[in-house]
Amino acid sequence: MRRHPAAFTEMLRCTLIGQLRNRMALLLAVAFIPVWIAVARLCSSDRPVRFSLGSPGTDAVARASHVSQVANALAAVTLVTGFVMFMETFKAGEMDRRLLLAGYPRLPMLLAKVTAVALVSALLALYTTVVLSASVPVRQVGPLGLGLLGAGLAYGGIGLLLGSLVRGELEGFFLVIMLALVDTGLQNPVLNVVDLSGLEMLPLYGADRMALAAAFTSRTPWSYGLLSLAWSAATSALALLVFHLRTRSHCTGAAAATGIPAPVTAAGPSEAAARTAVRRSR
Repeated sequence: MRRHPAAFTEMLRCTLIGQLRNRMALLLAVAFIPVWIAVARLCSSDRPVRFSLGSPGTDAVARASHVSQVANALAAVTLVTGFVMFMETFKAGEMDRRLLLAGYPRLPMLLAKVTAVALVSALLALYTTVVLSASVPVRQVGPLGLGLLGAGLAYGGIGLLLGSLVRGELEGFFLVIMLALVDTGLQNPVLNVVDLSGLEMLPLYGADRMALAAAFTSRTPWSYGLLSLAWSAATSALALLVFHLRTRSHCTGAAAATGIPAPVTAAGPSEAAARTAVRRSR
């Protein structure tokens, strides 16, 4: 059991290194977010927009250009986080199964992936908060960052789930794009001209309400942040379940076909061999 923390640290380190080596992910994070916010600023008018913050009697009014920038910032965070976690999980799937066949402990591997979602989401939320605060007169910077963090956690978990579930890369990209576009479009107060029921069931609802309230009012609906955490926990749990079931059946089938007993997790490979295998996978 004492080697589990070392296995977790090594897997998390290699996962984050793989993210840094992903040039497309870095380009999306560094360039796409400020560009998308700038597009919203240039293409929106200054007309006042009234929108609801969720509960009755909590309407707010702000400029359409400012509201669009916050909505686009949320959209950018969801797309980037969803893409990044999907690509990393999908590309590492085969090597993860090989590591498990070699005896690499399963629990540290799963926890490292969930921790990577949280770290990537936190970095993107911090960066987006700084960019957005330079363009919009934000009333509450801290809660705004937490709202963006919630959006990243929700779609990071979705990317993790799709990376463990879908069979092809194209299908995963399509699902991330379509879900993010539909979600952000329905949540955007500038685009919505009627009140729609059922929006609270969407992944971005809690993060959107919290970010809008933080940006344009002095109220902070902390309870809406729990919705994003619930989505993140649910999708991450489903991703871990899918990963567990698929790798378990794969390991069992391989052991039966070769006549060799499945490796015992408690014994596992040597720490040096496991580290070498993880580095080669990235």
